[in-house]
Amino acid sequence: MIPRYTRPEMGKIWSDENKYSIWLKIEILACEAMANIGMIPYEAVENIKKKAKFNVQRIAELEEITRHDVIAFLTNVEEYIGDDSRYIHFGMTSSDILDTALSYQLREAGKIILQDLIELRNTLAERAKEFKYAICIGRSHGMHAEPTTFGIKLALWHEECKRNILRWENALENISYGMISGAVGTFDHLPPEIEKYVCEKLELKPDPITTQIIQRDRHAHYINTIAIIATMLEKIATEVRHLQRTEVGEAEEYFSKGQKGSSAMPHKRNPISSENICGQARILRANAIAALENNALWHERDISHSSVERIILPDSTISLDYILNRTTNLIKNLVVYPEKMIENLNLTRGLIYSQKILLLLIKKGLKRQKAYELVQLSAMDSINNNTHFLDSLLQNNELMQYLNEKEIKENFDHNNILKRADIIFERCEL
Repeated sequence: MIPRYTRPEMGKIWSDENKYSIWLKIEILACEAMANIGMIPYEAVENIKKKAKFNVQRIAELEEITRHDVIAFLTNVEEYIGDDSRYIHFGMTSSDILDTALSYQLREAGKIILQDLIELRNTLAERAKEFKYAICIGRSHGMHAEPTTFGIKLALWHEECKRNILRWENALENISYGMISGAVGTFDHLPPEIEKYVCEKLELKPDPITTQIIQRDRHAHYINTIAIIATMLEKIATEVRHLQRTEVGEAEEYFSKGQKGSSAMPHKRNPISSENICGQARILRANAIAALENNALWHERDISHSSVERIILPDSTISLDYILNRTTNLIKNLVVYPEKMIENLNLTRGLIYSQKILLLLIKKGLKRQKAYELVQLSAMDSINNNTHFLDSLLQNNELMQYLNEKEIKENFDHNNILKRADIIFERCEL
């Protein structure tokens, strides 16, 4: 069953009906090309085009006997065409149609994924602008660090999404190659003109050199790019999961009317979309490893890659389509709590301004390590005695020899971060 966040056309790409349709299209195009150079009569091609059909169920029955999917397909097609079927698959090997069709399918799936990425990019841009000035605490090691804005957080994801669009466009170009080069890729039985004609009609490029197959570094590039994109989605989802924790409460997934969070606890509102995204990302990373393993095959070809690809290629494209759409919906409907962000910002009672005081002391002429010791002394006092950092600083007699109260208080203003947000957004072209 195709997940509900997946576009219906993605599932159709990987259906048996569509796969055999592409195989038949390739075979007919090859016949047309052969007729163009006088290898076979035009009349035969017209007859083939008129009569050529297939039946998915019949192919399955034949494969039970032949144990070979392409032969089962060709046998079924021959049943419809009759004598002229002798020109079908002339001089070709199975991978000529398998790999060319696969490139075609991956390109078509890739177009959908590209559309998904663009939609996510646009959604991130929209919400980044919305929360450009929503001040929140920045965290390092999960601990409060210094102020940032929620818009900057979203802008970071937007910029990474832009990079992933470029990566994906490159992966699409790299996979869009076909082949009609024969048993070991030497064009021994069909000239390269056949390959050129077929590929042009399919809007693919002829692979400059193949063995019996298109080399699997292309497919590894494609699947590993999927894995990289998935890590971005997991990054977003992981952050939402953290922000939705009861102790944080700065943002949460939209909770629809009638939705339930727990079979036992009626109060629960869980980040289920984010958790689903994180789980799917694990599968996509695992599939990337399998794709890398597929590149090293015996001699001109074996079929150890084939069984792997029947799983990882449809699953990876469908899964990525699913979590891209789910992430877009997650961001579009994300409920954000700016008031809670300010509340959390103040939890550490001003400690987040420690670097400002450190730099102020350095400007006054203190060596960095001495300045660090003085600020840390006040910071530890604030932590240990539950006092405001400002009060601890003002009570630090040695530190107050270098600074006055007005100078210190001027550095306890988190609104200074807003002017930096403008600069960052300009650099990100937002």
